[in-house]
Order: sequence, then structure tokens, then C-alpha cells
Amino acid sequence: MPQGTETESRKLLSRLQAVMADASAGQERLDRITRLIADSMGTEVCSIYLLRDADTLELCATQGLAPEAVHVTRMRIGEGLVGRVARAAQPINTANAPAERGFRYMPETGEERYSSFLGVPIQRLGERLGVLVVQSKDAREYSDDEVYALEVVAMVLAEMTELGAFIGEGAALAERHKSQAMFRGACAQEGTAMGHVWLHEPRVVVTRPVADDPDAELARLRAAVDQLRLDIDDMLTRAPLADGEQREVLEAYRMFAHSRGWMRRMEEDIARGLSAEAAVEKEQSTARARMETVADAYLRDRLHDLDDLSNRLLRRLTGQGKDTGAELPADPVLVARNIGPAELLDYGRRLRGVVLEEGSVGSHAAIVARALAIPLVIHARPILTEALNGDAILVDGDQGIVHLRPEENVAAAFRDKLAMQAEAQERYASIRDKPAEALCGTVISLQMNAGLMADLPSLPSSGAEGVGLFRTELQFLTRNKVPRRGELAALYSRVMDAAGEKRVVFRTLDIGSDKVLPYMKPTEEPNPALGWRAIRVGLDKPGVMRMQLQALIRAANGRPLSVMFPFVAQLEEYTQARDHLLREMDREAALGHVLPETLQIGAMLETPSLAFAPRRFFEECDFISIGGNDLKQFFFAADRENERVRRRYDTLNVSFLTFLEQIVHRCGDTDTPLSFCGEDAGRPVEALCFAAIGLRTLSMRPASIGPVKSLIRRVDLREARAVINEARASGAQSVRPAVMEWLKRQG
Repeated sequence: MPQGTETESRKLLSRLQAVMADASAGQERLDRITRLIADSMGTEVCSIYLLRDADTLELCATQGLAPEAVHVTRMRIGEGLVGRVARAAQPINTANAPAERGFRYMPETGEERYSSFLGVPIQRLGERLGVLVVQSKDAREYSDDEVYALEVVAMVLAEMTELGAFIGEGAALAERHKSQAMFRGACAQEGTAMGHVWLHEPRVVVTRPVADDPDAELARLRAAVDQLRLDIDDMLTRAPLADGEQREVLEAYRMFAHSRGWMRRMEEDIARGLSAEAAVEKEQSTARARMETVADAYLRDRLHDLDDLSNRLLRRLTGQGKDTGAELPADPVLVARNIGPAELLDYGRRLRGVVLEEGSVGSHAAIVARALAIPLVIHARPILTEALNGDAILVDGDQGIVHLRPEENVAAAFRDKLAMQAEAQERYASIRDKPAEALCGTVISLQMNAGLMADLPSLPSSGAEGVGLFRTELQFLTRNKVPRRGELAALYSRVMDAAGEKRVVFRTLDIGSDKVLPYMKPTEEPNPALGWRAIRVGLDKPGVMRMQLQALIRAANGRPLSVMFPFVAQLEEYTQARDHLLREMDREAALGHVLPETLQIGAMLETPSLAFAPRRFFEECDFISIGGNDLKQFFFAADRENERVRRRYDTLNVSFLTFLEQIVHRCGDTDTPLSFCGEDAGRPVEALCFAAIGLRTLSMRPASIGPVKSLIRRVDLREARAVINEARASGAQSVRPAVMEWLKRQG
């Protein structure tokens, strides 16, 4: 780079530093910045456009355009050249702006006199904040060094925005991290929570984007990178050889940490006047912008690795982030981009709620959140750019809505909702030990779902009659290597001890699809939900299945044992899995081990095909459990991970309810005990309809048992059945409206 350009760039950044240190109001700062950029770069025009909302850019300061256009001229993202820069997050550099595709003439600005145009995005770690523009009358393209210099300045402007440098009378921006904000996400676990934000990885704020001594900054950067490399080498030394995926991530970290290109670009940024941490963040922003446009999953993962590495380096340079001495609040609501199951378990039941920018309904984190009965909202973007540790936060897991720093009227309404829920819980507690007996005398058995030892204390307090589903995969998902047989046997034994005389149904390992073990090599499949998962994995890799079955038999130690195989699609799969279990029983007997007092073997009916299996299947099963979550998505061909379609189809749709009724009849013909397990079992109206069509056992999360029991005890199931039949005969698509109207009449 020519020395003169470098000097001008550093001179400009130095002058910006003086503006940052000034205590003038926000609009005055913006005006001074446009003047000094235009003067330093020798252009007639410099303008700053900032986002007024998520879709609208506003001219907030200018040198050279008509001053009366400030805070008047607005455009949508993608509109005009400025809007194109904001949408693509890429510079536009042209000698003939009016001839460019998408050019929009703004008559109030007087810009028709200027031919050349250079616009660069103002962004911070992928968050769009605005556009910085310079224009000249001369028809010329700006040099690469001029483009680079303006990008560096835009990055500093983004940091100044983060630090609140443009707040004040007349300025475009509201004060950051102060006003209320609402985020609409998706519900991954129902429930409501009120508390204070705890950031899993607190955002690093660069308070000193510009530095006077490049040599000192280079020394700081190199020392931090050297230490980072040593840390990664140390982690690689300590990482278990068997833990291939973790080693792969660390190897990627090491590759990036030793990347000459990455280091060279940061050194060049420092030479132009940035501080070491600002140089790191500039490269991180570039990686974040690329992540948004890369379709290839592998490349996206690698860019994510670089993003994580940059965070580590920033924390080292600034002393911010993890291990800063901040204390977990008494009512923490965890906010994160994403989180693994083991990390979430580390927090445990201390958390009031969890809010993620990413995640999925079937993710490991969602599985653990459901097991811990913690409200979870996913896809709540961009909450990480707004939330700070200690901020007041309200989580409505039922609606998938999060309120950050809520106004008092919103908080008051939320407190009323929580109070009503607490009152309802008192009412449910009063019927805890009473049966779920309808007015017609029909008794419904209400069971609870579990997956962790921490769930078992809820068994007596919830009023559940047993554990209708114990998910055994959580013990595999939260470890970095396959658990040993003895460890599993000890765990399963403690589960039975905690349940006492109550029955526990153990579902064998249900992995694959969205539940990939950390130590299991992921397989690329076009549609994982319909792919190699659950019983299919167990039958193809019988070693793990055998080990788990042995652990269950030994854990029973003479007590009754119930084992259920997941995702069975045809009779042969069930008989093969059943034969595996019976062989292990024979083997354990030959070894002299105590066998279970009784053994019940069942299957989860999660695929429509199994409903049409030969009669022999229903005869050989000791019990069957309808896996409602999967069965519903396959019945309607609507992926429950897809927010566009997963709420499109109603559980009380006539066709689905009729299908369930057919399963009830088939099990009734062979006297095979049948239950319904899934989220819908815990929704009172759905549970009522299931009971009305003949299901006599429902399994749900512990918190749902009270509401379901309360409703069932107040209705006559024969009347509910008549309402359903009448709605079906009328040609209605769903019985829900008729059932809801009937319930209203019942009071």
C-alpha cells in the first residue's frame, strides 16, 4: 500500500478518535465525522445512512448533499445504490452512479451533480447498522486503498454506534441496550418465565477501536495469538483420541490460528490505525458476513470455527467475556446463539428459561430443556445484539415471544399471568392424589415423560402414576464418549429406585436425525428424519444395543422391567429387536445374573405403516405407545422442524383423529395396552379428545398432568365423544371448534 494513503488513513482514524473523545451531542458528532471524512479523502460528498428500523435507511448526516434532506430522505433495504450496499453487505464502487442498476435519484438531496459513488456497509458482527458513502463530481472509480480505508472507518463507526456515541437530541439512533425490545421466535418448550438475562457468552465490546501506537498494538496481537496457539495445542494434547469430532474442531482452530492470511490482514488493519481488538473484530465481521451467504454446510461450519476462534482472541485481548467475575442472578434466563446439551445440563434447574438465536424444536438443547421443564424459545434473532447481563426479561414459551427490558404495563400483565398460573397450580395440587376420573366414571392413567435423574423427584409431586417414557439417549448425548455398561446399569437402577413401585418404561436409544451423538460420525442424508435413526441404527450396529439391553436387565435386578423400541416401521424390525432382548436375557441367566421379575416388551408407533402391520405385531407386543410428535409429522408430511408448516396442521384434524381411532380399535381387538406419548398428550383439550376416542393412558411432561387431570375430572367423555362424532359427520376439517364451543357451554 502506498505510504501516503496509509498516512491519510491513520490521520483520519486519529481525527475520528478525537471525535469519539468529544462530549458533543450525537447529531453534532455525525456532522463532524462526515466533514472530516470528506476533507481527508478529498471528496465533495460524505453521507451517513443509518437504519431507522429493520427495513428502512435514513440519511442522518451529510457533507455536500442538501442539508434539509437530513432525517427526511429514507429508503428501503435494497432500494437504490445505498439500499443495495445495505442488503448485500458489500461495497459498491462506480464511476457512473446514474448508470448503475437500481440507481434511484433523490431530488431533495441534490446528488445529481455527483458521478462517482463509493458505498460501504456499516456493520458489526453481522448486524447491519447503516451505509457510509462518499461521492465526487469526477467520473472515477475509487482505488482499492481508498475502499479499504473507508471500510476501516465504517467499522469504527459501527463500534462508536455500539458505544452510544451518536445518542442525543436530533440523532437518528435510540440509546442502545436501554429501550424495551420484543423478539418473536418459535416455541421449543412451553412455559413462562420472568427473570434477568445471563449471557452464555457475553458480547465483547471494543471500547478502543483506534490506537496511536501501531507497534504496541502489533505486539499485543502477536502475544495474544501466540498464547491462543499454545492453548489450542494444550487442548489437543488433553483431548481424548477417541473423541474425533472434538479433535476435528480443535484441528480447525489450530489451522486458523496459524493462518498467515488471517494474521496478515489483522496486521494491515493495525497499520492503518486500528487497535488490536478492533482488527480482530473487523476480520470476524467479514467472516460473519460470509457465513450468511455460504450455502455449503461444511464451509459454514469452518467459518463458524473461525468466528469462535475470534471470540477467544477478543476475550484474551479485552479481558471481557467468560470468567469476568459476574455472578449468576437469582432468577437467570439464559440467552445464547446456541448451546449444547452438556452445557445446558451444567446450568440445570437454576435456569428460569432459555432463549436461543438458533436451535431447533428437536435439538439436543430442546430435549434437555423439555426434560428440565424449562421454557425455551428458539430463533429469537437478533437478541444477542441487544441483551446485556442483568437485563430484565420475560419469556413466553407458549407463544414463542421474548420481552427484553419490558415496560411496566407489559411486566404487570406478565406477573398477572404468572399469578394465575400459580393459583392454578395450587388447584392442581389439591387433586394430585385423586384419579383422572371423568364424570362418566372412565379413569385415564396419566404418566410422565422423563430423561434425567433430575426428572424423578417430579414423579410423586406431579400426581403421575408412573413413567410412560424414559428417554435413554440423553445419557449418550451429554457425553464425549460412549457410556460404559456399568455406568448405565447404575443409572437405570437409580431411576427404578426413585420410581419405587411405579412402572418405568425405558425407551432404547433413539438417535439419528436431529439427535447425533458427539462421538458419532455424522452421515449426510437428504432427509434425516426419514433416514438412519433409532431402531434402524440399533439393528445395523447391534453392539451398542446389546450393551444397553444388558445394562437394563442388570439394573432391574429382580424387579419388573419394561423396554420399548422406538421408530419401528414394520413387524420384522420389532421381532428382530425383541429377539435381541430375549437372547440377552438367556445370556444373563447363563452368567448367573438375577433376571427381571417380569419382562414387558413394547414398541413406539411413530410411522403410519405400523398402524397397518399384520395382526401378529399387535399380538406379540406387550404394549404399544403412539409417538405423537413423529406420527403427526409423517401423517401430514409436515416437518416439525419447519416453522412454515409445523403449525399448519391441527392435531384435532378429523383425518388424524380418525387414524388414531383406528389404532385404538386394532389394539382393542388384541387386548394390547395402548398409550399416547408426546407434546399433544399434555395439552388439555387434545388430551380430552384422545380420551374420548378410547385412549386410556397418556404420557406427558410432569407440569401438564395437573391441567389435563383437572379438565378430565370435569367432563363426561361420552358427551365429548358425541360432539366429536357430530363434528366429523358434518364434514368439518377439525373437531376443535365444536369441542371448544361445547367446553364453553360446560363452563
